[in-house]
Amino acid sequence: MNYFRSSLFFPVCLIILSLGAPLSYGDLAEELPMNLTYHNGALLTGSITVNFIWYGNFTASQKSVFTDFINSLSDGSVKKEPSVATWWKTLNKYYNNTGISFPTLTLGKQIDDNSYSHGDSLNISDILPIASSGQQQNAINVVMTSVDVGVEGFCISRCGLHGSGPDSSQNRFTYIWLGNSSTQCPGQCAWPFSQIDDGPSTAPLVPPNGEVGTDGMVVNLASLLAGTCTNPNGDGYFQGEPETPLEAATACPGIYGKRAFPGYAGDLLIDPATNASYNAYGVNNRLFLVPALFDLTVFGCATTV
Repeated sequence: MNYFRSSLFFPVCLIILSLGAPLSYGDLAEELPMNLTYHNGALLTGSITVNFIWYGNFTASQKSVFTDFINSLSDGSVKKEPSVATWWKTLNKYYNNTGISFPTLTLGKQIDDNSYSHGDSLNISDILPIASSGQQQNAINVVMTSVDVGVEGFCISRCGLHGSGPDSSQNRFTYIWLGNSSTQCPGQCAWPFSQIDDGPSTAPLVPPNGEVGTDGMVVNLASLLAGTCTNPNGDGYFQGEPETPLEAATACPGIYGKRAFPGYAGDLLIDPATNASYNAYGVNNRLFLVPALFDLTVFGCATTV
């Protein structure tokens, strides 16, 4: 069985970027000597269902943060800007010259696997079978592993990954896996809501939904959703080698607001009630932090603030 996997890992101490003037949403936040190339492959299109597979134990409150984020991608009821939906529409530029229509993502089913069907120590090869318990067509099946689940390479080489499989035009689906880093390597996979393990000693930000692990996973989910849609099978938009691609969000590591630099997420909005940092509004009065996306029209990383 052949399937593509792209990992997400943000070692902040290795971020190298050139600082630019303060700019707002849709403008070039950082000048980077690169561009993402379209390799004439598949992009996700049409109506796509995002299904969650909760592997381990998650509270109803934790689940609602992620489901609200998915609903925020296209919900027109959010009148405040910057919104998650406006951030997401940056990816429409990836579709403009391909003849492929921009996909619509909607929340699908939620599956509880709190019996730890594959144990509490997973190999990467376990992710696809777990993801396969979700919808098999026109779907992104998101495997969320809880804080007490160990996954091969988690913290060492990845915070999450996305892939597709099996290799069948009649039965292909995409999937994402994300690990909970509230206690496992928060300085790597939940930054900027936790102190960096190896880098500048800046104070961590207050998470907008109250949990370091949960809000860190939202950031990583946002990044992997962008990569899944624009490079689902490894032959879409990316820069570099197919095995280690830089994608729509991973091309802009550690950038969340203007004037970002290594160890500093950028100038963000602050909730006066909680002192939490955020850069996008969502449904149900949610506040979220979303990563910068590489903007093909300006050849650089666009932030919402």
